[in-house]
Amino acid sequence: MNHILQRSSLFIFIALLGISFSSGCRKKEDTIARIYVRDETNALVPLAKVILYGKSTTNQPSNVALYDTAYTNLAGAADFNFNDVYQLGQAGVAVLDINASSSNKSGKGIIKIEQETTSTETVFIQ
Repeated sequence: MNHILQRSSLFIFIALLGISFSSGCRKKEDTIARIYVRDETNALVPLAKVILYGKSTTNQPSNVALYDTAYTNLAGAADFNFNDVYQLGQAGVAVLDINASSSNKSGKGIIKIEQETTSTETVFIQ
């Protein structure tokens, strides 16, 4: 009887240990916004300035919590990392406005940033 009790206790301990490790801390994946900038001929635009920002949606205008600037690489893409903004368990990250410009051309857009994935949007400048 004592042997069965020890064996049952060991089994329960191992099961609880397995559950705690399998449902414990999980590594947060990257939350990236990638903006492609294209011109009126649909060509990718390198070195375009891209600004992502939030707008107040309340009647009382308030300070914008998110505002970031990057330049497109040679492939016409600007990447923004939102790992510091997104917290595990949060539903969604942000919906931000996009301003893109290069020389005398500009364009606007909107991007919805999803958690733990690369969200992409294309802005056309003219």
